[in-house]
Amino acid sequence: MNEPLRAAMARANMTGPQLARLCQVDPKTVTRWLTNPAREPHARHRAAASRVLGEEETVLWPSVQQLVKNGPDRELVQMYPYRSAAPTSLWKQLIGRAEGQLTFAGYTNYFLWLEQAGFGAVLRRKAEQGCRVRFILGEPGHPITRQRELEEDVPLTLSTRIEVTLSELAKLRDTSIETRYETGHVSLSVFRFDRDMIVTPLLPGRIGHDAPMMHLRRAQDDGLFDRFAGHIEDLWAKGRDVWTIPTAEVAADAQA
Repeated sequence: MNEPLRAAMARANMTGPQLARLCQVDPKTVTRWLTNPAREPHARHRAAASRVLGEEETVLWPSVQQLVKNGPDRELVQMYPYRSAAPTSLWKQLIGRAEGQLTFAGYTNYFLWLEQAGFGAVLRRKAEQGCRVRFILGEPGHPITRQRELEEDVPLTLSTRIEVTLSELAKLRDTSIETRYETGHVSLSVFRFDRDMIVTPLLPGRIGHDAPMMHLRRAQDDGLFDRFAGHIEDLWAKGRDVWTIPTAEVAADAQA
């Protein structure tokens, strides 16, 4: 039995015939997918099932990754041409599974509150359960931030998005959640969920949801995962605690 596929269908409340219709295959084909875990659908059918069920192909059919990922790139679970092309459930699943550490090193992290229902409550619960939760934000009004804003040229500026995130994080000041300012990730966002990670290298003139996206899972020492994890720790070490910066300094930075 293909348990990952069966579980994903159960979460989606979807029957075999329904999945077959949406993937444009015969119902007997879906039955064979379920009963024979070694059976791998054609690439277009895997992609359709992944899209319909809101799960990654390599989760539904782990053997796909095992067959083609056996070198230094085996930590690459999936690559997406745009962040917006990833299944909507991926972020929720990674955040929900994390127990030891959640680190959000996006320059604004603004989209998380838009796309994840009840995100603040989830963060509070994670922190109360002993998970270390950290945010690394760009600094509003900083020259590096302003330069990126000129490149993006959109009405909702980086500084505005950061301020919205700060207002949401201010509601969680009574928790253990930590937040620091840094600008060294203006073109590279990294999000860590224990042994999983999402990396989005930002392209000039493009905003976050247009960025290519990699889903990594740690499988070796000093691999891709560890390299990006080291980047996060370097940012954190150089960052300034948002809540201990004097108000006058913040105002001066914004007006400089």
